[in-house]
Amino acid sequence: MEQTIATFGCVDILINNAGILVLSTVQDTLDEDFDRVLDINVKGVFYGTKYMLPAMQAAGGGSIVNISSIYGLIGAPASAAYQASKGAVRLLTKSTAVDYAPFKIRVNSVHPSIIRTNMTKDMLVDEAITQQIIGTTLLGRPAEPMEVSYAVLFLASDEASYMTGSEVVVDGGYTTM
Repeated sequence: MEQTIATFGCVDILINNAGILVLSTVQDTLDEDFDRVLDINVKGVFYGTKYMLPAMQAAGGGSIVNISSIYGLIGAPASAAYQASKGAVRLLTKSTAVDYAPFKIRVNSVHPSIIRTNMTKDMLVDEAITQQIIGTTLLGRPAEPMEVSYAVLFLASDEASYMTGSEVVVDGGYTTM
């Protein structure tokens, strides 16, 4: 934070983008795996926000965009810790939006579906498995990172000046079915 302020003079945009995935059911999830997922996926957002808020307040406002997931909105098999963490990010976003709107700090969340990233590359190597993972996605493919980035860019920009506590779903239509 100090280096960012020294370099740019202020902080008015924060993107919290942290996530790891452990594939297991509640019963099969090890305590240490559950803790690790929550430490990274939830506490990463919490601490990033907590320590940047004073700088945003000093700057007279700003925009925080938290990356959640469609699995913070809907259920899916064998991803209990991940879903719990992304649901927590969703509601942490809303809580922060309520608390910091008086300071002109907007806080929103983005909920992507499967994106072609390092985290998913091993899952998307085979076309049959890819089709199974994307399921009923109306657009019939995983998202590219830039497609999610454009939603984040919009929320961070002044064009979204009347949005706070909002959830932007970038899922190719997956959650419509």
